[in-house]
Formats: sequence, C-alpha cells, structure tokens
Amino acid sequence: MSTFGNIFRVTTYGESHCKSVGCIVDGCPPGLALTEDDIQPQLSRRRPGQSKLSTPRNEKDQVHIQSGTENGLTLGSPIGMLVQNEDHRPHDYSETDLYPRPSHADWTYIQKYGVKSTSGGGRSSARETVGRVAAGAIAEKILTKANNVEIVAFVSSIGEIEMNRSPQDATFQNILNTITREEVDEVGPIRCPDASVRDEMVKVIEKYRDNKDSIGGVVTCVVRNCPIGLGEPCFDKLEAQLAHAMLSLPATKGFEFGSGFLGTKIPGSVHNDPFISDGTSNKLRTVTNNSGGIQGGISNGENIYFSVAFKSAATISQEQYTSTYDGEKGVLAARGRHDPSVTPRAVPIVEAMTALVLVDQLLTQKAREYGRNIVSN
Repeated sequence: MSTFGNIFRVTTYGESHCKSVGCIVDGCPPGLALTEDDIQPQLSRRRPGQSKLSTPRNEKDQVHIQSGTENGLTLGSPIGMLVQNEDHRPHDYSETDLYPRPSHADWTYIQKYGVKSTSGGGRSSARETVGRVAAGAIAEKILTKANNVEIVAFVSSIGEIEMNRSPQDATFQNILNTITREEVDEVGPIRCPDASVRDEMVKVIEKYRDNKDSIGGVVTCVVRNCPIGLGEPCFDKLEAQLAHAMLSLPATKGFEFGSGFLGTKIPGSVHNDPFISDGTSNKLRTVTNNSGGIQGGISNGENIYFSVAFKSAATISQEQYTSTYDGEKGVLAARGRHDPSVTPRAVPIVEAMTALVLVDQLLTQKAREYGRNIVSN
C-alpha cells in the first residue's frame, strides 16, 4: 500500500508524470516548529538534474506545506505537502503502449490492476520518493530534538569499485563515527567519502552513461545517538523494520546491517561484541560493534549501520530486443531520461526512510515507557 508507519504515519501520492507528488503525514506531535525551510534541504539533495552523473530531468522540487501547521508550528493534525511536477515529458513514453519495458513494472502493474500509467513508471517510479523525503525531514527534526540523533548516508560502492566496509576495518569505523552530510556533499555528486576509490567510481558511471547504459551501487548509512530500546520483538525487530523500509525503495536489491554477510566468515569468538562500562553511568557499551547497534532486534545505543544495494537503472537508451504485450518480438528504444546510476541520488532517500522508521519506533517506545510508569506508580 502507500502508507508507512504505525504512530507516525506517512502516505505518499502521485506518479512520475502527473501534476504533483507529495505526502500526508499523520501522527506528528503538535507544537513542533516547522516550515518549508526545514524540509527543502533534503529535497534539494534528492532532486534530479544536479550533475552530469544524474538524469537530465530538471525539477526544482519546491515543497509547499498545505495543512497541519499554523504560525510555523504543527497543530497535531495531518500535514499535507505538495511538490509540482514541472519538467515531465509524457510523450517520451509512447512506445510503452506497445512494449512492457525490460525490468520495469509495466507488465506486473497491468497484470495486477488491469491498467497502468501511460508515461514513466507511475507509482513504481523513483519520483514517488519525493513524499518520503519530505516526511523524513519532519521525522528527523523530531529525532534531533529528542536525542540529537544523527543520520548520515553515503555511497560505498559503484559497480565493482567499492570502499572497505569490513567492521574490522579501522578506517571504515572512523568514517561511521565522524562522517557528516556536509562532508558527503562536499566531495561532489558521487557522495563517497573514501578518496582512494571516489575518482574511479565517477569514471565508472561516466563510462556507462556514455554507452547509454547504467550501473548499480551500494549506499551505506550510519545512525548515531540512537536511544536504547527501539525495536519490537519478534516480528518488528528494528533491523526488520529498516529492511522493510529500504527494500520498499525503487531499484533496491539487497540489505545488510552490522557485519552483514561478512559476519558469516568470522567465528563467534571474534564476532561477539564484549560489554564494558561507559565510565560515566550504569550503562554498558560494547568494545566492538559487529552487531551494528542492534541486538535481539532492539537498539543498544551503539552506532546503527547498514548498507542497501541499488541495481542498475532499468531505463537505458540502448535498443533492447524484447516482446510486445501480445508476445510479438520487437526492438524497444526507450527515450525517457534516466540516471546512469541511481546510487548517489539515493543517499537522502535512505536517510529519510531511516528517520521514518526511527521516529515511529521512538514514539512507540515512549508510549510503552509511559504505560510502565503508570503501572509502577
């Protein structure tokens, strides 16, 4: 469906080539200072047309708050946000009346609903993520006020060029401990903090772009200052909620947190994270963090980190042999504008979905703590 969350609920709307896209946020606490200026920075980081490494579609993505605030404060009622689609070209997709595009949702949508959007990817388009990013900006503001939570994502691989993401690697752990969004953006549109592989990543994307092709990559995200206790055993473990959020994004093909698949190659005697006193309170810390900040499905106060795999963009400008809806063989030459790699632009989208998961879990945990206090008193 198009709604995500239990207490902090987000419903997105719109297709890739309709008049507007956006969202409705329900469950935002009243009294939060909020204007378009709080939301626009993340939308500007997500928008198309930023560089030669992204799609040439040029959308301003200016957000307009339609409801739920007054005098710069949230009212506790649903917050409606709208972004106009301005640079859309429905005529670029006339060939999809005949051909379901390879690896797109054209065929599955028409089988499921009996109808599909005649231009672009409809609801399966990455254009839908505008509403997620707008809602995520609100969620982030709540998390910052609650516990100074920091969420930073960055590109960690493009094609076969990748930075070292081993939990045993000191350089990688230092990046997780210190990286900021400003530093991620300062290195250019590739958004990779590792200088040893950054230039090669750019060259890879440029090569596929020039060949009218595309290539995938991985986005890694770290959460710092996450409160202890978020996550709901057994089916709503925090990592399961994060996986749900990330794999709901267009073009995603995989999710791993903490040591991930590398953890299968490390014996338990090495992989286990020993506890140690934090030296200032009765709380414990872990010496290592192979667990990725989550144990038993519940946040333990350490950095939460995970990676999301994004496949090569399905829309390419090369001719492709395929079949019509009637099964006749033919050749499809797509004319739509596309990203040679969606990975760099996915960075703020991953951050937004992370914030939506965490704020929903935070409000859930606060409700539990309040109920526990009532009973104990």
